[in-house]
Amino acid sequence: MRENADIKIIGANVILIPYETKHVQKYHKWMCDPELLKLTASEPLTLDQEYDMQETWRHDEDKCTFLVLEKEIYERTTDEIGALIGDTNLFLNQDYFLSDFDNECAQQDLNNETIIAEAEIMIAEPEARGKGLGNEAILLMLKYGQSELGVQEFVSKIGYENIASQNLFTKLKFEEQSRSDVFQEVAFKRTVDENWIEWLNQEIKTYKIENYSR
Repeated sequence: MRENADIKIIGANVILIPYETKHVQKYHKWMCDPELLKLTASEPLTLDQEYDMQETWRHDEDKCTFLVLEKEIYERTTDEIGALIGDTNLFLNQDYFLSDFDNECAQQDLNNETIIAEAEIMIAEPEARGKGLGNEAILLMLKYGQSELGVQEFVSKIGYENIASQNLFTKLKFEEQSRSDVFQEVAFKRTVDENWIEWLNQEIKTYKIENYSR
């Protein structure tokens, strides 16, 4: 997405940055891990395909992605590649949401051009897990989607076996909407309202948008 191609979001313990070509090799290495592919419901790509995918993340208007840096490592080393620990994504207004939320309300939302975004978070580096970094990264992404992209409703689709992510989105005040035995996924939803925005702002300790220098 061009809107986030030249910015970074600085939190208390993580920094969100755009996905650049210089990051592709490390990202591709992550996505060669069968366990990560399973948890993220992703298909394996060749390195050339991953470079092509990086271009779509940069230019497609319905995709917003940030890579996640562990702030302490980056500030100590100034090495983005070494500080990379995962990514967080938003897919905006995809028709396939209706397969998970197949009811009159979902159809009405699309007809009324409600901005809906599917939210994802992945912490790929094992040593970065269990430190609250994924929680902070997705909070920053939800805040960006709500405040800068005008998202009015967030959804998330999580595999049956990914209990950690299910617990995380429940903690983020998403509510379970449906289960698909075919895709082995649980669908969650969070409508953006004043109470949730107030809660979101209280949860985020630091939120600064700055220009991203390449």
